[in-house]
Amino acid sequence: MTLWTSLSRAIKHLWLDEDDTRRAIPADMLERLQRRVAASEQRHSGEIRICVEAGLPLSYLWRGAPARERALTMFGKLRVWDTEHNNGVLIYLLLADHAIEIVADRGLARHVDDVQWQAMVVRMAEAFREKRYEDGLTQALEETSALLMTHFAVADAGKGNPNELPDSPVLQ
Repeated sequence: MTLWTSLSRAIKHLWLDEDDTRRAIPADMLERLQRRVAASEQRHSGEIRICVEAGLPLSYLWRGAPARERALTMFGKLRVWDTEHNNGVLIYLLLADHAIEIVADRGLARHVDDVQWQAMVVRMAEAFREKRYEDGLTQALEETSALLMTHFAVADAGKGNPNELPDSPVLQ
């Protein structure tokens, strides 16, 4: 990365803040997404988290860290890895880089290859390019839910299926 590229990336990340995140994902959309996550998790034992960040922290920018590195960090910070069946999924958006990352825990990763996740990212990116964040996230939730239902379906919806993680998306 050239000095100019690094500097311009840093400015973009530092310029955007939580207000930009809230403009992209307003309160009413946040509530609908939370309800969709909760409804999805009634049908399988997996846990789905959504995290949307405006920009990377300065420490990531100095190192030239990619969005994937931050997604993996948030996967840990949000404890998505800490589920009984190791089948948590993080859908991560980094607005400054227009980056989308999906991180699946090892229980689900055994069944779903990177090609499937990348195809989902491509479909989400199409919606996001048109600023249809809710459509892209809803589609990703539906596709992730379908994968979790295929491999981790709950026989009796809601019964004996504890909600291990919060359903509300994280906005930063």
